[in-house]
Amino acid sequence: MGASPSDQAASLKPAAPTAFRTAMPWTLLLAVCAGAAVIALPTPEGLPVAGQRMLAIFVFAVIAWITEAVSYEVSSVMIVALIAVLVGLAPDVANPAALIGTTKALGMALGGFANTALALVAAALVLAAAMTITGLDRRIALRTLSLVGTSTRRVLLGAIAVTVALSFFVPSATARTACVVPIMMGVILAFGVERQSRFAAAIMITVAQATSIWNIGIQTSAAQNVLAAGFMQKLLGQSVTWLEWLIAGAPWSIAMSVVLYFVVLRILPPESDRIEGGGDTVRAELAKLGPMTTAQKRLAAATGVLLAFWSTEKILHNFDTTTTTIAVLSLLFLPGVGIMTWKDVQTRIPWGTLVVFGVGISLGTALLDTKAGAWLAGIVVGAFGLEGLSPYAVFAVLGAFLILIHLGFASATALMSAMLPIMISILQRLPDSTHTLGLTMLLAYTVSFGFILPVNAPQNMVCIGTGTFTPAQFRAVGLWLTAIGYAMLLLFAATWWRWLGWL
Repeated sequence: MGASPSDQAASLKPAAPTAFRTAMPWTLLLAVCAGAAVIALPTPEGLPVAGQRMLAIFVFAVIAWITEAVSYEVSSVMIVALIAVLVGLAPDVANPAALIGTTKALGMALGGFANTALALVAAALVLAAAMTITGLDRRIALRTLSLVGTSTRRVLLGAIAVTVALSFFVPSATARTACVVPIMMGVILAFGVERQSRFAAAIMITVAQATSIWNIGIQTSAAQNVLAAGFMQKLLGQSVTWLEWLIAGAPWSIAMSVVLYFVVLRILPPESDRIEGGGDTVRAELAKLGPMTTAQKRLAAATGVLLAFWSTEKILHNFDTTTTTIAVLSLLFLPGVGIMTWKDVQTRIPWGTLVVFGVGISLGTALLDTKAGAWLAGIVVGAFGLEGLSPYAVFAVLGAFLILIHLGFASATALMSAMLPIMISILQRLPDSTHTLGLTMLLAYTVSFGFILPVNAPQNMVCIGTGTFTPAQFRAVGLWLTAIGYAMLLLFAATWWRWLGWL
């Protein structure tokens, strides 16, 4: 029977709207008041009015992001509006007799959306969605685990190996974690251990921390890396290829993966050395998948082509990472050749990420265009006496600062947006600017240090949502990783990165 008219009418009714907060959060009021206070201060010598207003917007953004007064997407829209109005009504930096104008300021606020880095992030999100649509990510994870073994130590190694493998194929930390977590939970349940056991906690903490570690080693593994590459291209006019980033960062990530394994075993030793059943479950789940589908084979081939192009940029060809990624992804949509339609993808893309990303680039660029970045950099250089320090010492000081300030951020992308343009301005003011590009890349590594608090990275939140570990357990592992990781940064800066010419 067909649906009744009343049923049909009911089906046409719009969904109930999401509950809307009517009271303004006090943290948002704090951000607004802090920004207003910066504007109310006398304009310092050497800082244009537009620069002072950009500093006010910068202060507003940092407080809003740290406190999460509103969502990152909403705060990004606010930042665009503030730049358009406040900077638009300020005197032009080049011609103080005229106003900048809201049209020009709005173009400044939206300029980040024309950056090629944004296109690469969008392409990476589509590629991650393709992995989920075809199930190739799950197949890679299960295949890796099936080769590891059934001892508890080998399962921990398997968790690291799966994360490393997917870091090359799934260019989204959150997507990788969302794929691995259900599989590892299946292993935990198959072993018949308690969800709150040390073994379960060790596995999930390993997944989260290994994801952060390999966010550093591979340029396309995390959005903040792509954002850093965009800033390098925009502000320095130079770029770091995918292979150059890998050669510099992967050795550190390999060393830290070993450290992670032993730290987790030390702090959360499994209750038993060997528990039967997990290996059989993984193999059974893999058997359920059956042979590789045509879509999976095509996606695997496309990903292999991408890795080949990424790793040979400026060696065998001059196609940049963004161009090759978009070109290959276009084939995946092509009828008769591709594996998915736009409708398959659009519901799996976190569009808000692109909004935050584009506005983040705009914010950093506007800070420099209005001379606010250069002025602030001068203050920092003078306060820390960076002019007389070696590039190594500069990296040690600024790297420690970024690691420390990350404790207040829930998003590495937001931290990169707020701080890397300032870091670039600082590096450009130093007497020796020959290592500016290398130092920028190395400082970008430190932005992925979200090891201590579960709220410092989305992958941490995905893992703690399983209820297998407590914040205290995560912090105990994370403090060791942060201390050893920073020491390893200094060691690599004095040796490997110096030998490569980055420092």
